[in-house]
Amino acid sequence: MTTIKGPAIFIAQFIGDAAPFNSLESICQWAAGLGYKGVQLPTNDTRFIDLQKAAESKTYADEIKGIVNAAGLEITELSTHLQGQLVAVNPVYDDLFDGFAPEHLRGNPAERQKWAVQQLKYAAQASKNLGLNASVTFSGALLWPMVYPWPQRPAGIVETAFGELAKRWTPILDVYEENGIDLCYEIHPGEDLHDGITYEMFLDHVKGHKRANLLFDPSHFVLQCLDYLDYIDLYHERIKMFHVKDAEFNPTGRQGVYGGYQNWVNRAGRFRSLGDGQVDFKSIFSKLTQYDYKGWAVLEWECALKHPEDGAREGAQFIKDHIIRVTERAFDDFAASGSDDAFNRKTLGI
Repeated sequence: MTTIKGPAIFIAQFIGDAAPFNSLESICQWAAGLGYKGVQLPTNDTRFIDLQKAAESKTYADEIKGIVNAAGLEITELSTHLQGQLVAVNPVYDDLFDGFAPEHLRGNPAERQKWAVQQLKYAAQASKNLGLNASVTFSGALLWPMVYPWPQRPAGIVETAFGELAKRWTPILDVYEENGIDLCYEIHPGEDLHDGITYEMFLDHVKGHKRANLLFDPSHFVLQCLDYLDYIDLYHERIKMFHVKDAEFNPTGRQGVYGGYQNWVNRAGRFRSLGDGQVDFKSIFSKLTQYDYKGWAVLEWECALKHPEDGAREGAQFIKDHIIRVTERAFDDFAASGSDDAFNRKTLGI
């Protein structure tokens, strides 16, 4: 077994225009001061990393890595959540998702999609240049407007959508294979890959591609009333990344899973800072350790109530307290009698 690495922090929700959140150097120093050992980097803000440059220049990638290492941290992975979203967009969301793309591509879905695909490919190459082994993204969604079948979905539309999703992602996954990087889909409401069944459907369509892996985030499963511990049992061989994020689901007679169009504070299901929600992290860390998860435990802070800096400070200690330093020997070794094959055969009477 392997001791999970961490604590680490995904900095996307902390980036801002004021120090220490406005540059890679200062945000790394801030994170290190809280006790973090790693940072997961978003790739849509060139103040922190120029993705194309990191893909094309090993020298530049080494410079980025050096800035992070100088603060006593490691880069855990790169994130392409926003770019991955644009690989597959149902037209009903075109205007809403235009904000994820460069301004000159807005209003041009075809060119926006080409840009997104190239971004994913850059992330594979940049990850290799940075010495990483995994990267996280979203799958995008062609079917999400039809997640609840009313009006009834047209016959065959699910198969058609997953066929198209595989057609778009397979060449990207091949680039990740060429670069030795696992592409981990964050299974997330709003994406066509939002639970175990949809991941399995996708995996079938990409012919079990070895690089089509998973980021495990239990918070999204709490909000779906999905058994996130059983999920680990089912998919542990594909789980290559881990977001440590808490959530709670408190249904009432007035609202449940869908939230009644309320804001996050007033929803039955809402994200919380670590330790403030309902996720059983002791069992999660135990299961991931049992299955020899070799990656990082990365805080993703999202909370409707608590200040982000408080969530980050508390989160570092929370993750540290939950990481299990694996044992190097069996607890009952003291009672071992020692044996050899002859002794074993004699004991069995054979």
